[in-house]
Amino acid sequence: MRQHNALIKVTSRSFSRHPILKQELLALFPNSFFNADGPRTGLPDLVEFLGDAEGVILGLEKMDRSVLAQLNNLKIVAKYGVGLDNLDVEAAKELGIAVGWTGGVNMRSASEQALGFMLGLSRNLFFSSFPLKIGKWEKEGGRLLSGSCVGIIGCGHIGTDVIHLLQPYNCRILICDLLDKRGVVDTYNVSQVPLEKLLTEADVVSLHVPLTEITHFMVNEEFLQKMKPTAHLVNNSRGPVVKQQALKKALKQNIIAGAALDVFESEPPDDLEFLALPNLTVTPHIGGNANEAVLAMGRSAINHIKDYFTNAEKHR
Repeated sequence: MRQHNALIKVTSRSFSRHPILKQELLALFPNSFFNADGPRTGLPDLVEFLGDAEGVILGLEKMDRSVLAQLNNLKIVAKYGVGLDNLDVEAAKELGIAVGWTGGVNMRSASEQALGFMLGLSRNLFFSSFPLKIGKWEKEGGRLLSGSCVGIIGCGHIGTDVIHLLQPYNCRILICDLLDKRGVVDTYNVSQVPLEKLLTEADVVSLHVPLTEITHFMVNEEFLQKMKPTAHLVNNSRGPVVKQQALKKALKQNIIAGAALDVFESEPPDDLEFLALPNLTVTPHIGGNANEAVLAMGRSAINHIKDYFTNAEKHR
């Protein structure tokens, strides 16, 4: 195994604490440094930590133009994970910094979680479990996911894989996407429809969009009012896609029946009243973090770093 002398820094705590990923990176790049003990909310001074790094494996920390411009030795940023919303890709390109990224690398992990949320919400698994834990025997079995109408907003890698996993359930599936998804429509016999039609007909609305100016707070008061009062909302895409106060109000007033969230406007969330709502189920941003997905994301980032410096050395 060929080793490289490049200085590599890893911002992600989960990568930095993963013994297999850490070992595999060090085997290729002995001069690597890890953020194993940084705060959950991100490094307070990203520039100070990265310093003279030549390669970065980036987690959820925000690398905008101002950060990138101060890293004079930086040659490549490899993304640990699938979202690029925290990295200014255009600025990196202008500054001559390569970006290593593979879409859909944790696809099945996220899509399985979305399916699990749909089943749990439909069959009342979550909302019957909460009272039973404090001794309340409330038998209400919900309704079948099978044969229901499921709305998928955002039909990229994960949204499409959710459709694939839903096939045995014989659901009527509506999709909404900015792009023409004729291939998905033809492959899975689904219908691509305007957002309003999806919201007014779906029993479950599942979000699989990136965080952009268009999708920021797309789930607001107006969005929620258009949903059926018996419908459920699922979000394991990006937290700020949902306006938390609007969802809180909708759940408290039974404008929709319930919701399941893996991501939040700010993380970790601190509105305990919101988290305790009886028709809300929550998980701590684990959608893409199945063991197999963590390894796949980490190895993808390592391979992007390895390929970059291997090619650079060949052309010296």
